[in-house]
Order: sequence, then structure tokens, then C-alpha cells
Amino acid sequence: MECRTEPAEERAAAISRSPLVREFLLVAGLFLVYKFGRMLAGGHTAEAYRNAHQVWDWERALRLPGEGSVQSALLHGDTLVHLANVYYATVHFPATAAFLVWLYLRRPAHYVWARRVLAALTAAALLLHLAFPLAPPRMLEVAGLVDTGQVYGPTVYSATPATDALANQFAAMPSLHFGWALMVAIGLIAATRSRWRPLWLLHPLVTLIVIVGTANHYWLDAIVAGVVLAVALAVIQLPHRTATTAGQPSKVLVPAEEPVLVGAGR
Repeated sequence: MECRTEPAEERAAAISRSPLVREFLLVAGLFLVYKFGRMLAGGHTAEAYRNAHQVWDWERALRLPGEGSVQSALLHGDTLVHLANVYYATVHFPATAAFLVWLYLRRPAHYVWARRVLAALTAAALLLHLAFPLAPPRMLEVAGLVDTGQVYGPTVYSATPATDALANQFAAMPSLHFGWALMVAIGLIAATRSRWRPLWLLHPLVTLIVIVGTANHYWLDAIVAGVVLAVALAVIQLPHRTATTAGQPSKVLVPAEEPVLVGAGR
């Protein structure tokens, strides 16, 4: 026997969704704190290069494939490497923002979960950027890689890191490009029921190829991002599903700490 009616479900969904202005200010505030925090991590040039040589040596000790193998594949044609640069420069923030907006409108409980996970991931990344400044592989002479953004365009970075007022180029580890992309895929897989939902994993896969192939990140940057995300997901619980599928927007998803009776005798 069902204990809810359709109008009750709609009312519950409205109650569970936080005010739009509050959420906008919260997410915007977190973003600004992160951006200013990243800038505080700048200016450690000598340390960033020392750490880069360490990371390069660690990757060789772990027998990870060279980043150059991915870049060589992208450099087979100007169009392909240009598309990779465009993807790096334009997809990261809009894709994550669209993911949060969709969850807010269609899966409010999943939205709260995803926002908390992304906030935890980003905060941990900021601490690591402060503690371990790292020059990306495009700056490491021993890597022998091309700065594809500067050579082929477009690029989001200044040719001289010391004069870059918009970004800290020594905040390579962990890679939030990869961490956020992976969370977008995991969040959409968790919040939907389509049999095609594993295809969302193409987003972090393409992102990984792009960040490595453009020489903006090491393999270890993505690995560390994945580990940090795994810890955040282990700590921050996924909301329970209702007895119905997640693919129906009128059904309510409730957090684990707020159980809701959906029927009797089950």
C-alpha cells in the first residue's frame, strides 16, 4: 500500500530543494574562495620545479607510460590538438555547472550530495596545492613535451607563469579537471537509471587524455585526484533511492539521515 500521493511527492521535492539564490551564492562563494586560495599558492617557482622532477621520477619508478605517448597521438594533426586545447579551456567549468543545475532541478537530494562531495574534493585539492606546488609537464625540460596551448591555441595560461594574474600554473596536483569530470560521471550514473548511463565515464576518460596530451598534467595528478574523490565519496553518503526508479523526476530521493516511509509491509 502506497503511503504517498503524487501531490505529496511533489511537495516533498519542493521542500527538499534549497532556495535557488542561497545555492547560487554558496556555490559562487566556494568558487571564489578556491580561486583566491589558488592564487595564494603561487610564487613558489623553485619548489614547484623541484617537485616536478620528483613527480617525473616517481612516474618512471612506477613504470607509468610517458605523457609524451599521448601527446604524440594528438600531434598527428593540428585540428586534433586544437580540439584538445578547446576541450581543456572550455568544458571544465560549464560541464560541472550544468551537472549541478540539472541535479538541483531534477534530483535535489543528489544535488546536495554532489555539491558536498565537490566542495570536499576542491577544499582538499586547495590544501594540496598549497602544500605541494607543482610545475606541469609542459614546463619540465626533461619531459620534452610541447606546450600545446601556446603553440596551437587556445590557451588559458600566460606564457610567463610569474605574470599570470588569472591562474596559478603551479597548482597541477591534484587535477581538478579530472576530479570534477569523474564526479560528474559518477553523479549522473548514480542519479539516473538509463542502461546507457555508463557512457558518462567517457567524460573523465576524454578529460584524462586531454590534460595529459596537452602537457598540463601528469598521470599522477589524475591518480591523486581519483584517490581524494574516493575518500570524499566514502565519507559523504549517497542519498537513498525510493522504491521507484531514479529516472522518474517526480519521485523523491531522500538523504540517508532522513528516511521516509514509502509503503507498508515491505
